[in-house]
Amino acid sequence: MALDPKQHADWEIAREAEAHMKTIEQLAGEMGLEPKEVFPYGHYMAKIDAPALLRRLGDRPNGKYVNVTAITPTPLGEGKSTTTIGLVQGLGRRGKKSSAAIRQPSGGPTMGVKGSAAGGGLSQCIPLTPYSLGFTGDLNAICNAHNLGMVALTSRMQHERNYDDEKLERLSGMKRLDIDPTSVRMGWVMYFCCQALRNIIIGIEGDGRSNDGFMMRSRFDIAVASEVMSILSVARDLKDMRERMGRIVMASDKHGRPITTADLEVDGAMTAWMIEAIKPSLIQTIEGQPVFVHAGPFANIALGQSSVIADKVALKLADYHVTESGFGADIGFEKFWNLKCRYSGLTPDASVLVATVRALKSHGGAPVPVAGRPLPDEYRTENVGLVEAGCANLLHHIGIIRMAGISPVVCINAFATDTPAEIAAVRRICESAGARVALSTHWEHGGDGALELADAVMDACNDTNSFRPLYEWNTPIADRIEQIATKVYGADGVDYSPKAKKIMAEIQQRPDADELGVCMVKTQYSLSDNPMLKGAPKGWRLHVRDMLLYGGAGMVVPVAGDIMLMPGTGSRPAFRRIDVDVESGQVTGLF
Repeated sequence: MALDPKQHADWEIAREAEAHMKTIEQLAGEMGLEPKEVFPYGHYMAKIDAPALLRRLGDRPNGKYVNVTAITPTPLGEGKSTTTIGLVQGLGRRGKKSSAAIRQPSGGPTMGVKGSAAGGGLSQCIPLTPYSLGFTGDLNAICNAHNLGMVALTSRMQHERNYDDEKLERLSGMKRLDIDPTSVRMGWVMYFCCQALRNIIIGIEGDGRSNDGFMMRSRFDIAVASEVMSILSVARDLKDMRERMGRIVMASDKHGRPITTADLEVDGAMTAWMIEAIKPSLIQTIEGQPVFVHAGPFANIALGQSSVIADKVALKLADYHVTESGFGADIGFEKFWNLKCRYSGLTPDASVLVATVRALKSHGGAPVPVAGRPLPDEYRTENVGLVEAGCANLLHHIGIIRMAGISPVVCINAFATDTPAEIAAVRRICESAGARVALSTHWEHGGDGALELADAVMDACNDTNSFRPLYEWNTPIADRIEQIATKVYGADGVDYSPKAKKIMAEIQQRPDADELGVCMVKTQYSLSDNPMLKGAPKGWRLHVRDMLLYGGAGMVVPVAGDIMLMPGTGSRPAFRRIDVDVESGQVTGLF
C-alpha cells in the first residue's frame, strides 16, 4: 500500500517504494534490452549502450512520441516532471508499453527552492537519493570537461604573456595564438547556484609571482548552462560529440579570428571526460516503468531538453515515449520544436500542456506565490474570476503548440486547493478553444489518477499532424529572433543593445551562420522578458542585451532581459532541511 502523499513527504514515499522496486536487470529485461547493452550502476540504475541498441533495433518502427510542456509557471513550478511520470504510469495502467525521458536535476535547484525534479507524490522516479545527488556522474563530467577548456585557455594566455615566440615553441611546441584577453566570452561552471561567483577576478598574483595565472575578469555559470551540456543534448553519437567539442569558441585573437578548443588542443581531452556521460541513464517510476535520464534542465538559460540519444533509444522500445521540455511552451517547447527536432529528425505525435489553477490565478492577478512561505488567500479560496482571467496565458500557449502543427492536450494538474467550479472553468475555456483537456490526479493517485490524461494523449496521437518549423535556418539570424519574439512570445518587435547588435553581425558573417540554431535566453516567469508581466502581455518589445556563440553545439544564444546564467541561492534554501540518518545512512528531506 503506497503512502498517502497528503500526509507524507516525497522522500518518505520514495523510500517506501524503493523497498519494492525492480532490479535494473529485471527492468531492462522487461524492456527488451540485452545484458550487454546495460551497464549497471549498483542494483537499480544503469547506463545504456545506445549505439549497440540502435544498431540492433534500427529497423524497428518508432513508438508514439509525446512532448510535455507547460503554461508560464509560478516560482513553485507546476509539475511538468510529475505529469511526465504520471502520464507514463497512466499509459502503463492502460496496458501500453511506455517510457519517459527527463532531465537530470541540477544541484542548484535541489539544494535551493524547487527540489530534485524527480516528480512528486505517487508520480516519482526512483531511487530518489542517488538520482538527486550526483546520479551516474554526467554533471560532474560536464563540469570537468568545460573547466578543462578554461584551464587550457587561461594557462595558454599566461605562457604567451611570459615567453617570446621562440621560447614558447621551444618549451611547449606551441605557436602563439595571440589571444585577445578582452574577447574571452566563456567562464567557469559549477554545480550549484552561487551569485557570489557571477563576476570575479582570476589570476591575482601573490608575493610578486608572475606564474599565478593571467589576471582578468571572469565568471561562473551554473553547469547546466554550459555549452558542453548543449552538446550532450544534441549529439547523435560519440563521433558527433568529438567533432562538436572541437568547435567550441573560447575567445578571439587580436585580429578577431575565433580561438577554438581545437586550437588549444584540448578538445580530445574534454571529450575523454564525456565517454560515460554520452550514455543515457536508466531508472524507473514508482510503478515500475522505465525512465531515461539524460542532459539537463533550465530551458530559460540553456537548451533544457532531454537528449536526442535518449529519445531515439526509447522510441525503439516503447509504444509511447514521453519526453519533457523545460518551463513553458514559449521556452522549452519552442526549443524542442525548432532545435531538438531539427537535430534529431524526429516528429512528435502530440504535446501535453500542463496547467494548474494556481498558475492561472497568478496570471489572473493574484499575488505571485513565494517558495517557503504560506500561499496567499487567493490560492486557498475559490475565485473563478481569477482563473478565467489567467486563461489568457493558457490560450496563448495552446496557440504556440498549434503553430507547430501538432495536437495539444491540456492537462489540468490537480491540487488539493482546486475547486470543482475552478476546474470546470478551465475545462470550458479549453474546450471552447477546440483543445483536448484532461483532469489528472496523478500526484495523489499515481497511474490510476492519470487515466483520463492517458486516454486523451492516445486519442491525440491518432490525429493527422502537420509538424513544421517556425523558420528556415537559412533565414538571417535577426529575422529568426524576430519571428520567435513576435509569433511565439507576442512581442511587437525586438530591440538590441549595441553589444548584441555587433556580436550578431559578426556571427552572421560566419560561413556556418545558416547552420546555427537560435537558442533564446529569457525569463521563464513571463511570456515577455520582464518577469513581472503576467498573463499574455501586449504592447511590449523584446530587449536583447547580449549574444553568445555556441559553435560546438551549433547555436547562437540571444540573452534577453536581465536573466543571469548563474542563478542565486535564496534565503530559504532546501539544504537547510536535508540531512543524513547516521544509523541507516539514508538521506532525509529531499523533495
